[in-house]
Amino acid sequence: MAGFRSVTAIVSEHVGAFSLGVATEFFGYDRSNIGLPRFDFALATPHPGRIRTSFGLTFTVDRGMDAVESADLVLALPWDDFDMEPPAEFIEPVRTAYERGATVVGFCNGTMLLAAAGLLDGKRATTHWRVADRLADRYPKVKLDPAVLYVDEGRVLTGAGGSAGVDVCLYLLRREYGAKVAASIARDIVVPPHRDGGQAQYIPRPVPECESDLLQDLIGWAREHIDEQLSVEQMAARALMSPRSFARNFKDATGTTPHAWLLAQRMQLAEELLETTDLPIDAIARRVGFGTAAALREQFVRRRGVPPSDYRRVFRTAS
Repeated sequence: MAGFRSVTAIVSEHVGAFSLGVATEFFGYDRSNIGLPRFDFALATPHPGRIRTSFGLTFTVDRGMDAVESADLVLALPWDDFDMEPPAEFIEPVRTAYERGATVVGFCNGTMLLAAAGLLDGKRATTHWRVADRLADRYPKVKLDPAVLYVDEGRVLTGAGGSAGVDVCLYLLRREYGAKVAASIARDIVVPPHRDGGQAQYIPRPVPECESDLLQDLIGWAREHIDEQLSVEQMAARALMSPRSFARNFKDATGTTPHAWLLAQRMQLAEELLETTDLPIDAIARRVGFGTAAALREQFVRRRGVPPSDYRRVFRTAS
């Protein structure tokens, strides 16, 4: 497991304060005292000095773009003017870092910088919905999906606006260090440990309060019965709704379908059991509701790119 040693976040004048906070919370805070990875974290800008955030506070950046070109992980943070093009001085260092082997992540309209550097040509990507049309017009080679939270294209990841930065950071940590590390960091920050990247950026219609309470009860019950072969019909009956009404309200409340939610829950639990227990793979498959080792293997290869045995070998933690 290689992971990341050095992490550099690119900042510009009027950098998005929320994304700046997310980047520093995940990668700039030393949690090695509780057994979590420690990163050599830096902020970089072409002209080191005072930088003003999107809501007016200022701070000092003392590293230039050389920190970008040498980093293992580069974070392209957003700026508050959604009509502004990516600063030209940022483009070549980002391209150089990627060509050298760095992983690059675009937050919100920071995705525009990755597109300007040519790193998204022919790749799927997302961005904040407010800038999606402009990005699509300016960079037609990008396969843009503005509806989702984040997209993983290997060494290039893109996230939507706001709290999706939390999601893409947790996903990246989970991918590189395993479910236990990601869950521990999420617990330390006090945020939910995982939202699937295909989940909607926003929920267009609020769910009536009574239905939302029923769905919350249903979600808790489903987690407790994840080993069972749950169907949408069973879940709908538990929520006192017709299957059609349940499916609609579940997606309105969570941004995803009941089937996709169940699959994500099963995968997350399977990862944790592979990392933290000696249970045989067929026993894990039964415990998380996949039924057989073959079914679990199929889902792992499709969604993680490796079979469960390889995942365990990489992320197995000492007891």
